[in-house]
Amino acid sequence: MSTQSTKRIDRVAATREAIINAAERLFAEQGVQAVSNRQISEAAGQGNNAAVGYHFGGKDDLIRAIVRKHVALMEPRRERHLERIGDSTDLRDWVTCLVRPINEHYDSFEGVSWFARFGAQIQTDPQLRPIVEDEALKVESIDRTVAGLRRCLPPLPEDVVEERFRMMQMLLVLGPASREAALAREAPVYGSSWREAGEALIDAIVGLLQAPHTPYGKETAPARRTP
Repeated sequence: MSTQSTKRIDRVAATREAIINAAERLFAEQGVQAVSNRQISEAAGQGNNAAVGYHFGGKDDLIRAIVRKHVALMEPRRERHLERIGDSTDLRDWVTCLVRPINEHYDSFEGVSWFARFGAQIQTDPQLRPIVEDEALKVESIDRTVAGLRRCLPPLPEDVVEERFRMMQMLLVLGPASREAALAREAPVYGSSWREAGEALIDAIVGLLQAPHTPYGKETAPARRTP
């Protein structure tokens, strides 16, 4: 390959990275629907307002590229955790395997990050959520983690398990997004690092999954007071 071709490839890669970073920030701060491709191109320092379309096609493809970038960085961390815990029968090990690679990834950022808030925007948009499900949740390490987690759950009806998994997903998405927003405002947050905050999130999820199940209408009636 010629030197000129190599330089062109490097320029294209740098442009794509600039667009990805600009889009992630704008989506996190303003919401996906409020940001135009023109705004992203300008924020990425591109004189051509059609740069997003040229390099990524539509907005959905740009969102996929952002998710893939972060998943590629988190996956090796999760694989290492999976190797460490082996066939553990401890529920906390599997929840840790789910949470800690994400928080280690956040800890690796320099300065203000936007990925947690970006993720919250995508996860709460019904039209965009399938992108995350395709790119981030259908990877082999997540499948193994969830399978291990299920093996360690207490006996619960399947519909209760599914509901608690939905609650868990909201904790995984909205908790980091709230912390990231607070850090961006320089507001007080729990813990000196993302990893420390992650341990609190692990505690919360383990407690959620192990909590007793009370069927609706079977609540214990309050004791009557003696006159």
